[in-house]
Amino acid sequence: MKLKSKKKKILFIVLFVVAVLIIAGDWALTVTVYNENFNQRFESYEPLMLYVDDFEGLQCSNYEFNSNKGQKLAGYMYHSGENQRGIIVMAHGFGGGGHNSYMDCANYFARHGYYVFTYDATGNDESEGEGVGGLPQGVIDLDYAITFVEESGNFPNLPIALFGHSWGGYSACGVLTYHPEVKALIACSGFNASPNLFEAEGKKQIGNGIYLMLPFVKLHEKIQYGGYASNTALDGFSKSNAAVMIVHSFDDETVPIKYGYEIYYEKYKDDPRFRFIPFEDKGHNYFNNDTYRNAFNAEFDQWLKTLNYDYNAEENRERFSEDKANYIYQNLDREKWCNSLDLELFEGFVDFYDEHMH
Repeated sequence: MKLKSKKKKILFIVLFVVAVLIIAGDWALTVTVYNENFNQRFESYEPLMLYVDDFEGLQCSNYEFNSNKGQKLAGYMYHSGENQRGIIVMAHGFGGGGHNSYMDCANYFARHGYYVFTYDATGNDESEGEGVGGLPQGVIDLDYAITFVEESGNFPNLPIALFGHSWGGYSACGVLTYHPEVKALIACSGFNASPNLFEAEGKKQIGNGIYLMLPFVKLHEKIQYGGYASNTALDGFSKSNAAVMIVHSFDDETVPIKYGYEIYYEKYKDDPRFRFIPFEDKGHNYFNNDTYRNAFNAEFDQWLKTLNYDYNAEENRERFSEDKANYIYQNLDREKWCNSLDLELFEGFVDFYDEHMH
């Protein structure tokens, strides 16, 4: 009997050690995959960058403010004309660099009576940070940006509104938990909780195996970000009286609607402070009229066929990067590229702000 008991004890220890090793391995793999996807540094692609001079009458003042770990973030206040009615704080999306690709949005809001304060999030463009760190960092940076606007003494005391796309949409909704004074919010193609984007991207790569990683993702973010990690868009809505516009397209493959729009619609479809704008076939990015952009891309594809080398080959990467940049510099019509917003969509955005900011 003692021998059997001893064997059982040894078996239990072996199984326990194996279980610990499996969990540790899964944890390590999850953190590695997470960091490879989200803890990267992102820079705007220089040949397609927008500049203040691209927009007639637009003015910009540059600022610098600290985020949670003391990292300095680059801030930008855009304005045009006088008699502004409020300040729109804008949060950019993930993976394409900082705020630069949204400068045409800032220009539109500035030309229609609003100051626009935006910034490069941690690990993006002109801001400090070796990498973003993780998705909750977006809520943190926006929290600090709003506080800077309200408390630095650099800006007029006007009502605050938010505008966010994708990662910025998630951040703008979640930050309402910490800033219930916000009057209005427009969230485009956003998601409810930080693990949603990891799940959406992971399912494309490993299918349902991603669900084995999600508990470790949540634990990793909790360790890194504390309460910010578990804070969701729904949490923000529940702690705020802000008017909310939710915009999403049903064919969005980057952030499927089940992670954002459908969750919000189910809970708030009958709430008068919410407005839902669904699209059928506009994908993840729908701010621009794509007529010129599609034409330019078609011409670019034709140019690719004229190259006398394999531009996908590793040994030709640097050569192709230089040739591609030169092609864009020589052929891009900057006026058309910079002034291609969907004006009807943005007119609706401004009407929404006007209705709820005053």
